[in-house]
Amino acid sequence: MEFTIGGRLEVRITPADVGKRVSVRRRTDGGGAGAEFTDAVGVLTSWNNGVLSITRKSGESVHIVESSLVAGKVVPAAPARRRGPAASFGELATVTARAWQPVESEALGDWRLRAAGGFTRRANSALPLGDPGLPVGEALGRVRDWYEERGLPAYVQTATGAEGTQELLCAELERHGWRREVSAEVRIAALAPVGDLEADVRAVRLTREPDAAWLARYQRFSTPGPHVLRVLGSGPSVWFATVPGGPDADPDAPPAAIGRCVVDGRWAGFMAVEVAPEQRRRGLATTVMAALARRALDEGASAAWLQVEEDNEGARALYDGMGFAAHHRYHHYRSA
Repeated sequence: MEFTIGGRLEVRITPADVGKRVSVRRRTDGGGAGAEFTDAVGVLTSWNNGVLSITRKSGESVHIVESSLVAGKVVPAAPARRRGPAASFGELATVTARAWQPVESEALGDWRLRAAGGFTRRANSALPLGDPGLPVGEALGRVRDWYEERGLPAYVQTATGAEGTQELLCAELERHGWRREVSAEVRIAALAPVGDLEADVRAVRLTREPDAAWLARYQRFSTPGPHVLRVLGSGPSVWFATVPGGPDADPDAPPAAIGRCVVDGRWAGFMAVEVAPEQRRRGLATTVMAALARRALDEGASAAWLQVEEDNEGARALYDGMGFAAHHRYHHYRSA
């Protein structure tokens, strides 16, 4: 990270740069002969009373005392992508929302309030893709009331780390007492290489609806009900993959592996890829992904996306090998 101009460090940001992506360097001690420095890159979300707030692409907020700054500059809104399909945040946010639709929704300006009996945060959170039509504090009050009427905790889903994402809204949520609970990556890749993965897809059964066996393997199916099936079945073109347990398995036992794919124009979204613990390290997740990708290619898709929580190291390694790269991160903030 280079700050010097003619051998000098300069602070070239001001409060007028709030909302821009910046890179700063600050002292971490008293600034004496043994001074140490640390760097921060992210969106400058506020500069008040001598304190800067920067939201990193991870969603973490950093607060910096102005007097500790030794360098700072505005940097490009997002680093250039070097692989995978081109995609804007707005396009991906819309496509991912269509793949996991709620049972009930209501508009609040350009925000969308979503509920599905509490089944997953994605289907039970406000999606703020624009202007709510009223001040943010008032809009958040409306969000709280809407979810309270349904006996649900109030969540807002936001995104960071790409051009057009919502670092300013994340900072506003924190100022109003909302706290980030869960963060995950949205990853994208070209679809054809996923379909070309070496796998015996003949063992995979593809259906339009999840049967009892598929649901028995699905770990989130702890609150059965019609709302769960409605969410799972939502999307433009939905496919469910099942790999049976094998010739010697109990016919009533859950399958060895499952997965779900939603085809939406050029995009294929992959979800619920799960493998029985005793069947892991046999390539079954790859087999499920390849089978679903080939079906999506048949329907005209060319790009792939998925969501993976940041602490799921096994899944992250698997998707790294398939060519998936992080596009942005999304977060769920819960009302205090």
